Amino acid sequence: MERLRHDGVLVVGAGLAGLSAALAAAPARVLVLSEAPLNQGCSSAWAQGGLAVALAADDAPELHASDTVAAGAGLVDPAMARLMAEEGPAAVHRLAALGAPFDRTVDGGFAQSLEAAHGRARVARVKGDQAGRAIMEAVTVAVRAAPHIEVRTGARLTGLLQDAQGRICGVLALVAGRPVEITARAVILATGGIGGLYAVTTTPAELLGEGLGLAALAGAQIADPEFVQFHPTAIDIGRDPAPLATEALRGEGAVLVNAAGARFMAGYHPAAELAPRDVVARAIHAEREAGRGAFLDARDAVGARFPDEFPAVFAACLGGGIDPRRQPIPVAPACHYHMGGIAADAEGRTSLPGLYAAGECASTGVHGANRLASNSLLEAAVFGARAGHAAASEAPAATACQVVTAPGLPPAGLAALRQAMSRDAGVVRDAPGLNRLLDLITALAGAHGLSAPLVAARLVTASALARQESRGGHFRTDFTQSQAPRRTLVTLRDIADPALRFAAE
Repeated sequence: MERLRHDGVLVVGAGLAGLSAALAAAPARVLVLSEAPLNQGCSSAWAQGGLAVALAADDAPELHASDTVAAGAGLVDPAMARLMAEEGPAAVHRLAALGAPFDRTVDGGFAQSLEAAHGRARVARVKGDQAGRAIMEAVTVAVRAAPHIEVRTGARLTGLLQDAQGRICGVLALVAGRPVEITARAVILATGGIGGLYAVTTTPAELLGEGLGLAALAGAQIADPEFVQFHPTAIDIGRDPAPLATEALRGEGAVLVNAAGARFMAGYHPAAELAPRDVVARAIHAEREAGRGAFLDARDAVGARFPDEFPAVFAACLGGGIDPRRQPIPVAPACHYHMGGIAADAEGRTSLPGLYAAGECASTGVHGANRLASNSLLEAAVFGARAGHAAASEAPAATACQVVTAPGLPPAGLAALRQAMSRDAGVVRDAPGLNRLLDLITALAGAHGLSAPLVAARLVTASALARQESRGGHFRTDFTQSQAPRRTLVTLRDIADPALRFAAE
């Protein structure tokens, strides 16, 4: 096996969080590992809405933080939400300085959209629905030009290196198909979410929660894994992953209708189409389950402007035989974002020395039970940079390390898991379904070994079973009421015990 000693920071993942960390770690040397080529295979490049930031004269970080706390259904850490909101404007200006072509007003300011559960129009966007790709293109150019950063693509994370005191001192990766042990002063996991564990997802299907699973196997504390956000309006045209109809369409005035053309959201929430995402997702799920169907009608709100203002949505619809200028768009809820993850502080530090986490694989406490729209790219930019800066000051790592790794999950096993996760740990949940899912995970682990995706799935499922209430993105048909707010803080060892430990807010 090849062994490489990297005297600097090792970043695993090349989405916005990982590349923001790499840039911020300067002048420390940074090695970025990415399985896919830069700007591919990451959710950041697929994000449509933009970054939620208080930039307008009638807005303020305090208002943004307040909306973030309200959307999170009692589980958002207010101090972390305030920090993110306060550092948001600088993050957007930093990205603009790198060349991100944000839409501008006639006076040169940032054009901003209104999205659900925001009290102001505060989403800085690019060509309506092009924010993620355009931002990532600008950041990728900066990373390639940075003399302190080396990028290795075709590198897949398969394990963590850990010394006898529990410190993470590197990773095991397959680089161009060959195993390589890489030691480093600090490891930043920016491995994305868990969308690939679900049969219907809006994220790259290769995102299987492997960073989360490996961190848990090494003993890291995991926060709020049961909270999965389902985007209400994935475009239902049979594609895997499902293309997304951005929430900005509803901000522009698009409405949700059933097959008969009747609007239905007012019957579920007074804010109708601009209700929080979890409410809209459950409403669409209910309409579809009742056989009435669900469609996003943007003919009046956008109509002929689709090709110019929402080109990604327009292209996806045409590819599925739908012309959104003339037809309502069939929609369905899909796994979109994981609010939970590896517990991390404001600098990305986890419970394991030497290990940092940033972006969707981390849980900083800013999303709570229900992420506020367009806070994900913002969190990646703000906390990714903070993690990179902090990790750069780590002392050299020990050399005597053991490998924490896990077997792979074969395609047939993954397919069975994806179907079961969507069925039993999806938009609505109950004890029989969650227990059935745990039985399947146990059977798959018995047949194939405890892979990192199975660890991630077990964390989600066991925590969902233990949370006997409904809150935010976690809805139990057998426990529809909420209890006192409490975050889940758990290790892999804890979930072997049916009595999960909770930390009171």
